Amino acid sequence: MAWWYVYIVRCSDDTLYVGIARDIAQRIAAHDAGTGARYTRGRGPVEVLATRRCANQGNALRLERALKKLPRERKLALAGSRDDLAKFARACARAATGRRT
Repeated sequence: MAWWYVYIVRCSDDTLYVGIARDIAQRIAAHDAGTGARYTRGRGPVEVLATRRCANQGNALRLERALKKLPRERKLALAGSRDDLAKFARACARAATGRRT
């Protein structure tokens, strides 16, 4: 199974970027080389703060979108706590399926 990953990075100008990739190392190298996302061009090198594995691209995209909507402080808090990020990811997945557990 090919996993998808959501990642949070800190750019050299201290801003945060959230993205998805199948191969995080390759994607980070692209960001650092200036060939990644437009936002990170000129803001490298980037530092990976957190990653979260997702079963498929749809789940990764939903989690990415939810993370991007959060304020900076909340993103940093989630990046600093693997458990909190896991809980947040599960809540996003439940919301997508309409379950209330």
